[in-house]
Amino acid sequence: MTGKFPAINSTLSPDGLGQFIRQKYGLSKNTECRIFRLAMNHLYIIRDGDDKYVFRVYTHNWRTKLEIEEEVRLLLYLKGAGRPVAFPIADTSDGFIQEIEACEGKRFGVLFSYAKGVKTAKFSPQTSFLIGRELAKVHLSTENFKLMRQSYDARNLLTDPVLKIKEFYSKNKNEIEFLETLSAFLMLKMKNSDQDKMRYGSVHLDVWFDNLHFEDEKEVTFFDFDFCGNGYLCFDISYFLFQLLATHLNEEEYRIKADAFLNGYETVAEISNEEKKFLPYTCLAIMTYYISVQCDRFDYWTNIFLNEDHLKRMVGNMKRWIDYYKIQIG
Repeated sequence: MTGKFPAINSTLSPDGLGQFIRQKYGLSKNTECRIFRLAMNHLYIIRDGDDKYVFRVYTHNWRTKLEIEEEVRLLLYLKGAGRPVAFPIADTSDGFIQEIEACEGKRFGVLFSYAKGVKTAKFSPQTSFLIGRELAKVHLSTENFKLMRQSYDARNLLTDPVLKIKEFYSKNKNEIEFLETLSAFLMLKMKNSDQDKMRYGSVHLDVWFDNLHFEDEKEVTFFDFDFCGNGYLCFDISYFLFQLLATHLNEEEYRIKADAFLNGYETVAEISNEEKKFLPYTCLAIMTYYISVQCDRFDYWTNIFLNEDHLKRMVGNMKRWIDYYKIQIG
């Protein structure tokens, strides 16, 4: 073979990317660029004096340019509405999306503001109240806001994902049977829900501590809208509660923070009775979807953890949720 060897997922040089960003965004010669995380996408921390940013490089063929344009449109809309989100930064030509010719092909990049504060899984009930209140403010803006992106429904949350998981984890017979039974149960729940009584619009779909920064228990900033799409707003509420339980082994501590989160939310926006009935179920569909995403992106990140035991742990968290909420799926 002559020339460069083909690749499926390269890591861009921080030095080269730093020079590229300095030129595109008119930053100073003192700008520094370093790798922060190489996962679903690649994240770089950009520092220019006291200014700090995050540059996201989407992995090859992960998102189309239209999908990224829609994510940018949503974030600029939320910023304009005064909602607490990390937002895209325009370059010197007033563009937001960079096209980078990597060895595997075209990749896209976007520079974002850096969310103030810190990230932690062990926050107080007061902070949980704040998260709920601020998420409700985001939902006030995203209700009925239509994106030209995926609409999350039974097919792409359950039907297609279970098929993908079944193919990837062919040895996990017990877990696959559980997910098939759960999927059939959840599809009936979604079909029989009174959709007219549930708010619909743009959703984040990945609201949990890893995508939040807190500052002095007074401010919260949401970021990483990579999975934004169209769906029921209660998807975000349910998913946050699921991750809250998964990161809190003490169930009394979970209950206190869950109640605080819901109370905070309802100081701004009402959660309908139909939405409340739906909350225990929708997060299980979202988790099924995310397991399938991990299978789909296996070759694009450090995948040593993505094995049979990982699926058992994921299903174990789902079963713990089912036990806590006394859900009968059989």
